[in-house]
Amino acid sequence: MHNHAVKEVRPSLPLPDKLFYKIGEVSRITAIEPYVLRYWETEFPFLKPRKNKSGQRVYTRKELELIIQVKTMLYQERYTIEGVRKRFSEDGIRRGEVRTRSEGRLKSPRSHAETIGFIKKKLQDILLQTR
Repeated sequence: MHNHAVKEVRPSLPLPDKLFYKIGEVSRITAIEPYVLRYWETEFPFLKPRKNKSGQRVYTRKELELIIQVKTMLYQERYTIEGVRKRFSEDGIRRGEVRTRSEGRLKSPRSHAETIGFIKKKLQDILLQTR
């Protein structure tokens, strides 16, 4: 049995404001090894990152937030993997909401309007950089 100390679950820095994150970035942000992230994909049906043209996993911000919630539930709140699965299905993961014991509230992902605004801002930034 491994005797690892439980690391702080919340990232110490704010999440980078990006559309997609590679597995290495997610690993650094969450302090979860890539092999654990790949294992969680097999255990949690709601964690299914897309793959880009070169076959690399790309996670959305919503998936990154879900990973942080799963880590909180497993490492701080001591849920089992089955318990996390059950809790996410009870709390409406299909609607993009989840509640953990410590939060006691529902969290919603970025709205469509926020996503469109974010994309517009990024495109404007790119346009300004090319001038």
